[in-house]
Amino acid sequence: MSKEANGLKALAESVSEYDETHKLVKELTVMAEDESSGEELKEMARADLEEAKSQLDSLEHELLIELIPKDAADAGDAIIELRPGTGGLEAGLFAMDMYRMYQSYALQKGWKFENLTMTESDVEGLREASATIKGEGVFAALKYESGVHRVQRIPDTETLGRVHTSTMTVAVLPEAENVDIDIKQADLRIETKRASGAGGQHVNTTDSAVRITHIPTGIVVSMQDDRSQHKNREKALKILKARLYDHQRTKISAERASARKSQVGTGDRSERIRTYNYPQDRITDHRISQSWHGITEMMAGEYLDEIVDALREASHQEELESLTVN
Repeated sequence: MSKEANGLKALAESVSEYDETHKLVKELTVMAEDESSGEELKEMARADLEEAKSQLDSLEHELLIELIPKDAADAGDAIIELRPGTGGLEAGLFAMDMYRMYQSYALQKGWKFENLTMTESDVEGLREASATIKGEGVFAALKYESGVHRVQRIPDTETLGRVHTSTMTVAVLPEAENVDIDIKQADLRIETKRASGAGGQHVNTTDSAVRITHIPTGIVVSMQDDRSQHKNREKALKILKARLYDHQRTKISAERASARKSQVGTGDRSERIRTYNYPQDRITDHRISQSWHGITEMMAGEYLDEIVDALREASHQEELESLTVN
C-alpha cells in the first residue's frame, strides 16, 4: 500500500473515531441533564462526559493538523551543512561540538550519518562540514535547525574567566536524489585544481579538487575531501542538487508565507534561532521563547527531540491560524 493510501486510511479512521466520540458526547450530555435519571447515574454521566469532551478536543486538533498541506520533503533524508560564524577560534570549536551533537542524535534515532566533507581548523575546530543523514522523517525533524546558533561560554583559552559569545550556522537541505531537478550541463562551470589543506594535509599531485558553479543561480559548491576527482565531482553535484532543490522550495514557501501574519521563524540562515548559555546551563529557542536546562545532555544528542516537538507544535499552530485568515 502506498504512503498516500496509508494516509487516507488513517484519516478515514480518525474521522470515524471523531464521529463516534461526538455521538458519545451528545448521548452523555442528554443523560447528565435528564431529570428522570437518578442522581448517581447523572453523576457518572457527567464524569464520563468530561473525559469524552477532552478526547473530542484532542481528535479535533489531530484532524485539523491533517488539513495542513504536507511538505513532500518531510519523510525523506537530509543534507546538513555547518559553518562557524563570528567568534574566531571559539566559533570553530562550537561548530565542531554541534557537528558531533547532530551525529550523536542521528545514531540515537537509528539514522545513517555519512560525512560528505569536513575541513578542520588548527585547534580541532571546524571550518566547514557537510553530511548526509538518511532515515525515516529526517528532514521533518531537522528542518527547524536551519539558522544561526549562538553559544555563550568561557573558552578553554580564556585566562580571566570571561564569557565569550560566538555563533555558527546550520543549513538543512532536503536530499534531492529522488526529485526531478533538471541541471543542464550548459549551466555549470566546472573547475579543477590541486587539493590543499592546513599544514599541508590532503595535498595532491593531481587536480582532484572540484569547484562547480551553477551559473543561473550563482550557487557554488567546492569539494576536495577525496583524492579522486570523480568522487569529489559526484559529491559536489549531490550537494548542488540539494541546494537547488532547497532554493526552489524556499521560493515556493516564501510565496505561501506572504499571506501569513507571522511564522515560527522564517528558516532564514541569517536568523538567530537558538542560544546555548553554558554558565546558566540553559538552551533558549528564540522562535518560540522557550528554554530548557541541560546543555550536557543536549550536546550529547539526548535533548533535541523535545525541542523539535515544541517547534513542530508551534509550527502547526501557525499553520492552522493561517488556514483561517480571510
